[in-house]
Amino acid sequence: MNKEQKEKYFKKVNENITNFGFHTTYVMEETGFTPFGYSTGIYKNFEIPELFISGLPNGLTTELIKNYVERFKFKKVPINEKINDLIDRFPIYFIDVKNKLLTEYALSCFKYYENSDFKCLQLIFPDLNGYFPDESEYDYDQEILKE
Repeated sequence: MNKEQKEKYFKKVNENITNFGFHTTYVMEETGFTPFGYSTGIYKNFEIPELFISGLPNGLTTELIKNYVERFKFKKVPINEKINDLIDRFPIYFIDVKNKLLTEYALSCFKYYENSDFKCLQLIFPDLNGYFPDESEYDYDQEILKE
């Protein structure tokens, strides 16, 4: 992206945060690269961590982020607990993500929050057979950001 494109993009990020309380960024899949999406503005406006999702298509990522905000805004978000009804397709759970692991991903967050602290969670979902990453049968391309 050139300087003008970056300015236009970050203007759009700020407009969405002003109008809707958050912005969703999605980076599409390429050969050898897992797609991902994340929120910006949720931590500041709804007092819950930002959300990072790896390995799902754009529409589903956007739907999950929207459902997350609607369900948990101004409430405590359960960590490492299966949630069966955030979406009607499959259960999920959230894990904490250290910001230093997001530096190559969540560029809009780092720009938006600048020197302010923010928290982020990753949404973990099962593979097509219902297995989660901590189960030996798990087989899906989901990059999990944990140390």
